[in-house]
Amino acid sequence: MEQLKTRMKVENVSKTFFGKKGYFTAIEDVSLDVHDGEFLVILGPGRCGKTVLLNIMSGLEKQTEGKIIYDGKEWKGLNPEIGMVFQKLALMPFKTVLQNVELPLKFKGTEKKKRQEIARHYIKLVGLGGFENYYPKQLSGGMQQRVGIARAYAADPKLMIMDEPFGKLDAQTRYQMQEDLLRIWEKEKRTIIFVTNNIEEACYLGDRIVLLSDCPAKVKEVYPVDMSRPRDMVSKQFLDLRTVISDNTDLSI
Repeated sequence: MEQLKTRMKVENVSKTFFGKKGYFTAIEDVSLDVHDGEFLVILGPGRCGKTVLLNIMSGLEKQTEGKIIYDGKEWKGLNPEIGMVFQKLALMPFKTVLQNVELPLKFKGTEKKKRQEIARHYIKLVGLGGFENYYPKQLSGGMQQRVGIARAYAADPKLMIMDEPFGKLDAQTRYQMQEDLLRIWEKEKRTIIFVTNNIEEACYLGDRIVLLSDCPAKVKEVYPVDMSRPRDMVSKQFLDLRTVISDNTDLSI
């Protein structure tokens, strides 16, 4: 892959909590780079500290040690240039698809006509054109996840963090969402950090894969993915990469 500008650097970041049982370290001395415009996948077992790391990278949580460098400067606190999509969506059940996608623009004070225009653009981009006036309860799980992605994009982030967004979807819907996400990414070319505990998903989506250890999370290895898209999950190159990663992972295969 060609040399890209570094959008974010995570430098020697650790996070330790103190609870009833004493000190607990969730992530330890994690360093990684995020390149501008790339699709970076962070792969690790459940409860290894991935979400804690994401919260620190987005500014939702403060690290115990280390620092976050964003666009060449140390960043502390919430970063308005970062959008987040979670596995558990926080869609407003009493608002329509259009109203949900409009929300971040409304909070910014964007004029109504303009925010509806932007919201409709991203609703169409995620494949939900015609569903603008539906409510979340009228949509499938995959469609609700599309609303969450459209809402995050509508806020115009420079970097998108996605925390296992397809983890609760059935296999067929998950594959379709992967295809749709790649289509949107290739069109928008925004930087994406995608977190998963699924090796196939990591190999299918990522430009690079950062493999984390079990808790406390440390970087075990970084794998460049030198495969063109669309990728064939049964090709020798794909299966070889999967094997190499699975042999080095703390995931339960």
